[in-house]
Amino acid sequence: MPKVLRADNMNKCLGCFTCMLTCAAVNHNNHNLAKSSIKVKTRGGLQSKFAATICVACKEPACAEACPTNALVKRPGGGVKLIEEKCIACEKCVAACIVGSIHMDYDRKIPIVCKHCGACVRMCPHNCLSMEEVSE
Repeated sequence: MPKVLRADNMNKCLGCFTCMLTCAAVNHNNHNLAKSSIKVKTRGGLQSKFAATICVACKEPACAEACPTNALVKRPGGGVKLIEEKCIACEKCVAACIVGSIHMDYDRKIPIVCKHCGACVRMCPHNCLSMEEVSE
């Protein structure tokens, strides 16, 4: 059964950014936080908690529909898979994402898209993230 990333326990987050570092290292061979598909930031103010911007695994992903070259294809359970060879870096997927979780890697000229691999979940020291089984 396919799994998708969830961030239901962000109240436990201390802002260590281990999830972001893990995502960037595992999926992009880079330790730059900007290369992560998960974005953790404060909710604002000095005493506030943290929030995560993640792919919500749409069943009918607008990013895939906006892609003129079919570089983004639906994955089982929701969300998309990037076929890098087909991407022309038009950024239409960035504009189409309803939660703003897709951003560009201007060095490689490809969008950074969550694969729902769960690497961030395994490394989160506070169990803020989880993988949820979903139907196809």
